[in-house]
Amino acid sequence: MAKLLGQLLINSGLITEKQLETALKSQKENPGDKLGSVLIRLDFLDEQKLVNFLGKQFNLPTIDLSNFEIDNQIKDLIPGDTARKHSLIPIDKFGNVLTVAVSDPSDFNAVQDIRFITNCEVEVIIAPESQILETLDKYYEKENELTEVLDNLEETAMEVIEEADDVDVGKLETLSEDAPIIKLVNNIITAAIHRGASDIHIEPYEKMMRIRYRVDGVLFEEYKPPLKLKDLITTRLKIMARLDIAERRIPQDGRIKIKLKRKEVDLRVSILPCIHGEKIVMRILDKGNLSLDLTKLGFETKPYEDFNKAIHTPWGMLLVTGPTGSGKTTTLYSALSTLNKTTENIMTSEDPVEYNLKGINQVQINADVGLTFAAALRAFLRQDPDIIMVGEIRDYETAEIAIKAALTGHLVLSTLHTNDAPATISRLSNMGVEPFMIASSVVLILAQRLVRKICEKCKAPVKIPRKELGKLHITEEEIKNLTFYEGAGCTFCDGSGYKGRIAIYEVFPIYEDTKELIINGEPATVMKRHMMSKGIATLRISAVNKFKQGVTTLSEVYRVTAADED
Repeated sequence: MAKLLGQLLINSGLITEKQLETALKSQKENPGDKLGSVLIRLDFLDEQKLVNFLGKQFNLPTIDLSNFEIDNQIKDLIPGDTARKHSLIPIDKFGNVLTVAVSDPSDFNAVQDIRFITNCEVEVIIAPESQILETLDKYYEKENELTEVLDNLEETAMEVIEEADDVDVGKLETLSEDAPIIKLVNNIITAAIHRGASDIHIEPYEKMMRIRYRVDGVLFEEYKPPLKLKDLITTRLKIMARLDIAERRIPQDGRIKIKLKRKEVDLRVSILPCIHGEKIVMRILDKGNLSLDLTKLGFETKPYEDFNKAIHTPWGMLLVTGPTGSGKTTTLYSALSTLNKTTENIMTSEDPVEYNLKGINQVQINADVGLTFAAALRAFLRQDPDIIMVGEIRDYETAEIAIKAALTGHLVLSTLHTNDAPATISRLSNMGVEPFMIASSVVLILAQRLVRKICEKCKAPVKIPRKELGKLHITEEEIKNLTFYEGAGCTFCDGSGYKGRIAIYEVFPIYEDTKELIINGEPATVMKRHMMSKGIATLRISAVNKFKQGVTTLSEVYRVTAADED
């Protein structure tokens, strides 16, 4: 962020490139110093000019703190050491929105930390760093408050860790119920939900522990709790998920249901023993973020028409493919929501059931007691179904029963893990399914991925080299009429330049001549050329269309799709 701020100052004529190089060198020697402070200390920049520039650049208001009085209740929301670390001061709170004066609005980690600590939405206002430091000295004692609290926790945790080979489970459970640990774990979860994260990763290593959030498909390091707290954090989460706190040798899976601001959120908890402790991953299932409107998922016109036609066929199999986390479940749920009527008996087998859908009979797979996908499918066929969803086709047995169901008057929806639509046919063949069975039953294959959307709050035009655009087969004529965008980074998107995701699709209807190729056992490469000859957009083309529409960026196109999809 320092280089970004420096470049902005150069572009505005406030400093020179040589001055920036000198300042960055000085900052490297003093890592705790902010670039703005260094430039001011070296007399390269006036403090008030810097404040005015930042306010204009980030479209944020400024404030003079010299005579500003701060309410003690608001001041106490942020520990002194955190306020000093980021050079900020809380100045006002309205509802759940906390206004914070900062000296460097490009320090997005500061906003994340304050959200984490306070569970508030944060609005930023800019003030001179000298005034912030004076205000900190006026309102906060010099003692390191948060460190003192954590030190107490560390001493308690150290007693347990020293007994790691022979853990006192009762003592560990008691300690994990202490208020500070409960508050810490609650903050980890609520901060992730507020940030719109899909997953929380809690990872112990030899000399450190870290917490990462997956936001819009990308992992970000959020917080590093003291290593000595790892057993207490793990135990607390096991208690919440109703897992065995004494078992630390085998993986465990559980669920946590919480209520946050009148909405219920489910957490799917997975615990895996690693060499330095148990890694915990929590998948956040927030019904409030679930969109079941097919028209809002990201379909282009023709693919949407093909998909909508396929889900309204009276029988046959529709397959959705893509890696974990590519939005397959949302697409299938949206299709089921469209089909959900009192005249239809809809049954699903899932592992796990991610969301409860009203009016749909959902079955949770439990292989430990013999309730596999194949067993559930057999039972479904005795339940007078109209529409069946199989969470995933993993083996020949499941594939065979699903295809037979599709051939006997049922609409079957399912998923597979393949890279694109044509490869799905080869995958079924490799499972042992006869080509004529595939050709007779499958009506459409949909491959999908998720790309990050450019943040609307900081979206700005960018110039892309024509050579790069040519690689994506964007013509000179198109270039003349298109504007390309990127996100500059702001507090709304936590500095990433992205906010939210949208799906890209490869929708492959099975035509009559396609069936002939399947029966002849043609490889995936031939199937792909056939698909493209029909004018069907590949994942790469779908991503490029979103790029041309100004929805996503060039780097996202390359990140999510492969070159051989051109």
